[in-house]
This record gives sequence, C-alpha cells and structure tokens, in this order.
Amino acid sequence: MQYKNEVEAVDALHQSFNNIKAEISKVVVGQDDIIKSVLIAIFSNGHCLLVGVPGLAKTLLVQTVASVLDLNFNRIQFTPDLMPSDIIGAEILGEDRHFKFIKGPVFSNIILADEINRTPPKTQAALLEAMQEKSVTAAGQTHILPKPFFVLATQNPIEQEGTYPLPEAQLDRFMFNIQLNYPAFADELNIVKNTTSNKTTPLQKIIHADDIQYFQKLIRDIPITDNVLEYAVKLAAKTRPNSEFATETINKYISWGAGPRASQFLVLGAKCHAAVTGKYSPDIEDVKAVAEPILRHRIVRNYRAEAEGLSIEKIIKDLL
Repeated sequence: MQYKNEVEAVDALHQSFNNIKAEISKVVVGQDDIIKSVLIAIFSNGHCLLVGVPGLAKTLLVQTVASVLDLNFNRIQFTPDLMPSDIIGAEILGEDRHFKFIKGPVFSNIILADEINRTPPKTQAALLEAMQEKSVTAAGQTHILPKPFFVLATQNPIEQEGTYPLPEAQLDRFMFNIQLNYPAFADELNIVKNTTSNKTTPLQKIIHADDIQYFQKLIRDIPITDNVLEYAVKLAAKTRPNSEFATETINKYISWGAGPRASQFLVLGAKCHAAVTGKYSPDIEDVKAVAEPILRHRIVRNYRAEAEGLSIEKIIKDLL
C-alpha cells in the first residue's frame, strides 16, 4: 500500500474506518459506539474486554469484525475444565516417534475468549501471556502468533457463582473495558425483524491484515502536542490516591488508581480517535473520548464508594 504522504494515509484510514463501520452496522444493529471502540482498539493494537448480559450480540460483533477485516477468527468457550494446552496447543508424539507441536486455537488473528471469567487462573494466565508477548512457549520452543493478533474477551456481569474474576494486573492488559447495554426499542425491533426471517446479509471485505498493520504503524507516527500528552498523563496520575495530582474525591473513594499503561493507551487511543474522525493530530477532546473505557477497569473503588453507590463512570466523568 503506497501513499504519497502521511496526510493521504490518515485520510485513507478515516475512509476505511467509515466503510468498515457501515459494513458491520448492516449486521450488528444499534451498537455504533461499541463498534467504534472495538475498531479503535484494533487499529491501536490493543485488546478488548466486552462486558454485558447474554444475548447482546457480543459473539456476532466479533465474528462480523473478523469477516469485514478479512482476518482469521477462532472462538474459545471458556469453561472450568479448560486447560492451558486447550488454548495454546500441545506437543504430541507423531507416527515417526518424534514430538511435534500441534497449534491450539490461539493461533489466529482474532480470538473471541468467551466468558473468560469462567476458567481457572492457570488457563486465564496462558491466554494473557499470549496477549502480552504475542508468542507462545511450549516445551522450550517459542512459537510466534500470527499478525495482527487481538483478543476480544467477554464477561457476563450477572452470574458470579463459580467464576474466577480476572485480577487487576491481568485486567490491565486490556486496552478497553467496553460495557454493552440493552438496545433501544427501535433497534430491538430491527434486530428481531432481521433475525427471525431467512434474510442473509452478504458482507464485503474492506481491508486486509497487511493494511491493518500499516495503519497500526501510522497511528504511532501521528504527532501529538505537548499539552495533549501532558493532559493524558496527568489524567492517569489524577486517579492515584495520595499522589500530587489526586483530587479530594479520589483520595476519599479510590483505593488504587491507573498505572502507566493507562497513560500509554490514552495517548494511543487519542491518536487513533483523531485519525478515524478525520483529524491529523489529537486534541484534549480525543483523550476524553477514549478515557472511560481505558480507565474503567484500572480504578479500584473502596468500600465507602461502594456503600454510597458512587460509580466508576461518575468518578471518571468528574476527573474530565
């Protein structure tokens, strides 16, 4: 893919983003903000955690994204008896009496980790290691995962019986924590109409794996002014209780704040948000646009906040 300059390349990204969004919206109805967040994470080379009750088209969304982006897709249903080898693969003894590595479902471009909190920590850790290192080690051999590589994990917030909540350190690996809500009435009418007939919607493949990798590099090259960079880093620092930037609310209601990874994702997310909305450099509004899904799972409320019913979203809004 050749562009004369970076301005032309950003224009191409903006156009591609709109085309992808329009194509996904043919199948996934009424989830525009969710689609936008997932695509921003993909172009920023980050992973997503989708939190929502069953039946909100989380799986359909991921399948549709994979199809429109022309990427390989694997779905792993997490269960209490799932072992790390069920995800990353295992060594088996072949007919020739030599061990060979059989790749697991993690060797794909997009992984849907369905109900990630249903499986024990050992298996969660195997997936999270692959997310971080973009490789898998088995029997002393390192196997590189295909590029691009994204994990879109889902969690059901209702049933917490028999689940293994992800520790904060592992949640931190996800760029975005995206909350899915029930669709609006008009959207639900549309969904039911489309899904209770024989209607099928053919999807076009808008871009390919090479294009995604090109755009990921392009986003890192986008310039950012010092005041926007400072705003992003200060925003993350503000969430840390008893630090120099902490507000009175943070000191009163928060036990742990966001780490440096949040600052990095705020800057990358703002760069990507600017590019997909047709701007050549991010401003403070772009940082604000991506702040909630980036900070939501990195801030830990204390008992007082929970007792007073103060939500994480309200705390983040006050910081902005």
